[in-house]
Amino acid sequence: MSSAIQSKQPEQFPAASGDLVLHGAGGAIEAAVELPEPDAARAGVAIICHPHPLHEGTMHNKVVTVLSRSLRELGLATVRFNFRGVGDSEGQYDNGIGEAEDVRLIAQWLAAVRPDDQLWLAGFSFGCYVAARAAQELPVQQLVTVAPAVENFDFRTLKRPRCPWLVIQGDEDEIVSPQAVYDWADTVKQPFQLIRMPETGHFFHRRLMDLRGALKNAVKGNLPPLRHDG
Repeated sequence: MSSAIQSKQPEQFPAASGDLVLHGAGGAIEAAVELPEPDAARAGVAIICHPHPLHEGTMHNKVVTVLSRSLRELGLATVRFNFRGVGDSEGQYDNGIGEAEDVRLIAQWLAAVRPDDQLWLAGFSFGCYVAARAAQELPVQQLVTVAPAVENFDFRTLKRPRCPWLVIQGDEDEIVSPQAVYDWADTVKQPFQLIRMPETGHFFHRRLMDLRGALKNAVKGNLPPLRHDG
């Protein structure tokens, strides 16, 4: 992290859930932090990436908020943020490249303010590519990608992260080709888990609670240890 950007980041991780201003290479980043219940808190933080910013994707997307809620219920703190040019985040869309750099800068800040915590990354649609791209250069302990846009972004050239990788895909996705995702998944080396959800479209309408359950059940064996603060 450059010294200029590092000096702008908050000096401490928030003690309560709420809005937050972080900083990336493109400027200020609008973010939101959610904290688990204290007695359930685990030594881990998840950064969650939203859908395509040029197609109305924001950190308030319902799938993104369900991902955040699910991981928070498992005991992780979560950080959602708006990509460049979305909401109050500064900068311009950068085809997933600058967005992934911003994830890395946020992860470096987390390593400074919560050095004993595991890092998890999650994404939905375009956010899957951003998360997977950032995971190539970060010590990620779990990667979660929901409806990855494998036909629009070149997942095949990304280096495989060494952590467990969960992919959840709806069988009736009208935006991302399910078969393209399944064909791509066949090429990904282990540890890798694919969950196919029947009768499920891209935005998981009427299936959000099923998504929540599938995610929580799939990653519960990889959870970080409980925190021992104070």
